[in-house]
Amino acid sequence: MAMDQLDAVFGALADPTRRAILTRLTQGEASVAELAAPFRVTQPAISRHLKVLERAGLISRTRRATARLSHLRAEPLRQATVYLAGYREYWEQSYERLEELLAVLQEQETDRSQPGDPTGRSTS
Repeated sequence: MAMDQLDAVFGALADPTRRAILTRLTQGEASVAELAAPFRVTQPAISRHLKVLERAGLISRTRRATARLSHLRAEPLRQATVYLAGYREYWEQSYERLEELLAVLQEQETDRSQPGDPTGRSTS
């Protein structure tokens, strides 16, 4: 996926109304009026959101009689997920290093609190 396409996908996903529209479209195609119904915005505002989603490649639009129907196109979402998956390995490795450091610190704390001098200092 080209970076400008990826930017468009993440830009489209940044808006909660557009994410809700995509969620609705997982149930099947819908008209602008159907997509606008749950929101307190005008149909022209929903149409602007749909244009952003369409430019990002997340939906396609067709005409049926007088209605313009929107359809989910999931491929760009899959590609964005693949992009993000690369960072998952990075974070997993970071967490593993953090767990190792925590284990070392806990071991050191246990060694200092062994019976003998409560301060952990040597008495010699």
